[in-house]
Amino acid sequence: MITKDRKIKIAVVGCGRVSINHLGAMETHCNEMELVAVCDIDNEVLNRHRKQYGVNGYLLLGEMLDAEDLDIVAICTPSGIHAAQTELIAKHGVHVMTEKPMATRWQDGVNMVKACDEAGVWLFVVKQNRLNSTLQLLKRTVDEKRFGKIHMVHLNVFWTRPQEYYDQAKWRGTWEFDGGAFMNQASHYVDLLDWLIGPVEKVQAMMSTTRDIEVEDTGVMNVRWRNGALGSMSVTMLTYPKNLEGSITILGEKGSVRIGGVAVNDIQHWEFEDTRDYDEQINVANYETTSVYGFGHPLYYKNIIDVLRGGAEPETDGREGLKSLEVLIAAYLSARDGRTISLPLEY
Repeated sequence: MITKDRKIKIAVVGCGRVSINHLGAMETHCNEMELVAVCDIDNEVLNRHRKQYGVNGYLLLGEMLDAEDLDIVAICTPSGIHAAQTELIAKHGVHVMTEKPMATRWQDGVNMVKACDEAGVWLFVVKQNRLNSTLQLLKRTVDEKRFGKIHMVHLNVFWTRPQEYYDQAKWRGTWEFDGGAFMNQASHYVDLLDWLIGPVEKVQAMMSTTRDIEVEDTGVMNVRWRNGALGSMSVTMLTYPKNLEGSITILGEKGSVRIGGVAVNDIQHWEFEDTRDYDEQINVANYETTSVYGFGHPLYYKNIIDVLRGGAEPETDGREGLKSLEVLIAAYLSARDGRTISLPLEY
């Protein structure tokens, strides 16, 4: 436990696109947390961040861990190297926070949890979309069983990623480091399948590729949950000419809800057999967004601070992260082999 008489010392490895959200969250919590170092393999990017934030910069993660007295490291690197970096950080006795997806392979995810358990450190997996106001209201209705029996669930992720996006770096669009539309861009939506509805029983998926990449940019998935609900998910990065929709629809015996917008930020239908006082909050919960990331990173960091101070439990730890990774791997196995995949993947 880190006492309140000092700031939590954090470092960032990987100073690319998503790191901006982490650095902004650190600024929000600057009274509780202090950025002390950054790490990136691109010397130009590293120097820019080192100067901008007035911290030490390192080209190698191992050197940073040896040189700095850290409490936690935020991993913002390509997904395929999260596992190796997590194990290295854990061996240094430092807590780990990793961006989604936690890994691109099932066994890598399992090894990450095991490494942090053995080292006695926390493993946090970023699922900041859960904290967005619209989804918090939806989660409350599910927890209160206002839908009754849930019959049907459908998610759409209709976004666009042009070829120029994948050409920005060699790791983008590869199986080893990135994963495709489900694994990367739609990862937070796959997370909603378990978090909102419950454990998944079976998955069927089909995927296709149009861009000049290894992985899928379009796919569909059918889902059966252990509670008997049926559902589906449609994902594409080929929408013309810009991101169009990120939505979830839940249909139950006593309620129907659709949350749409470009990133589940707009409650478009909200109808239940009963009424609750918070039903009036649905218009207030809606928000405008220019980013598919939403505004959950500062809220996610608040939970991490509380956990490290000994005042809370993690909202999404490594084991929680494994739930969506398991569904993702099942979807890829199904699409590859043309068969239904039952969960859990191992017993």
